[in-house]
Amino acid sequence: MSHFPVSIHPYFKARPGKLEEIKALLREFVKKSETEEKILQYDFTINGDEIFCRESYKDAAGVLAHLSNVGEELNKMLTLSDLIRLELHGPAAELEALKEQVGNLNPAWFALECGMERRS
Repeated sequence: MSHFPVSIHPYFKARPGKLEEIKALLREFVKKSETEEKILQYDFTINGDEIFCRESYKDAAGVLAHLSNVGEELNKMLTLSDLIRLELHGPAAELEALKEQVGNLNPAWFALECGMERRS
């Protein structure tokens, strides 16, 4: 049986004049995340003043470890930008394990219906 990851999709909107400071902060997020064992993918993309983070983890425990690890950076990000959308995707049981800790951010929960994965 395959195991699908949990992914987080936050969308931020930079506050006026804060984009350059945010760009420097993004590198801090990445550097700090490099030590996490359960992280599968982590990158940022920018469209104008919108910042998107594409991130995936082996499981809910990986998500929680990441949020704990980058808490300081995330708090700073939320002073420089507004969180305009947050999505969590993954197996229903993994999403359920995140609801208590992440539910206060009002994410959209996308439970895995079907899919396939490649193993290298």
